[in-house]
Amino acid sequence: MAGSGRLFAGTSGFSYPSWKPDFYPASAKPADFLRVYADRLPAVELNNSFYRLPSQQLFERWAAATPLGFRFAVKLPRSISLFGRLDQVGTFCERAGTLGGRLGPVIARLADGRPRDDGFLRLLLDSLAPGAQLALDARDPSWAGADRMLEGAGAVRVNRLEGDASFRYLRLRDPPYDDGALDRVAVELEPILAGGIDVFCFFKHEDEPTAPRYAARLLELVG
Repeated sequence: MAGSGRLFAGTSGFSYPSWKPDFYPASAKPADFLRVYADRLPAVELNNSFYRLPSQQLFERWAAATPLGFRFAVKLPRSISLFGRLDQVGTFCERAGTLGGRLGPVIARLADGRPRDDGFLRLLLDSLAPGAQLALDARDPSWAGADRMLEGAGAVRVNRLEGDASFRYLRLRDPPYDDGALDRVAVELEPILAGGIDVFCFFKHEDEPTAPRYAARLLELVG
């Protein structure tokens, strides 16, 4: 498939001992997981940052374990996205910025029933570091009306393929995905990628290493 957009397919998290020995070698230690993962897939979604902001030293170790083309999608701490502590955004950006060019989108996961709040969204967008790519995971239907504000800031809503931003962000949470299902996803993504738009796509973690298999297969189907 011709086009300049890149598919960053991966999984939600990587530190899963139950993925041995089918994905990680039986001899692999937890400290080896990210390096092995990054040899096979181009991106990962970090969910642990939602519960506790990792230290700058940990971000540094993650960067050192991955190649330059790898991308981390990092979830905002819940203290920010759920409880509105926007004063903590600067610290988050400083630490996540340690990833340098490996930093992908920042995900803001809002509470399921939280209605549209343009004031909060504007303050959040203004608080992020310049150039940050925000993916808003807002599931209340009222947030559909915020698309224009998001697009004006180069941001997106999760699982929305339309828009003018330079990237898209998908979270596929309903396994299993057979080849037919993955082929349908690939067909949907083809014109987006051909238009020069990057797509970040992450599969739900399961105890068995199904998610990395889905991600690898989707990459094959896209070509």
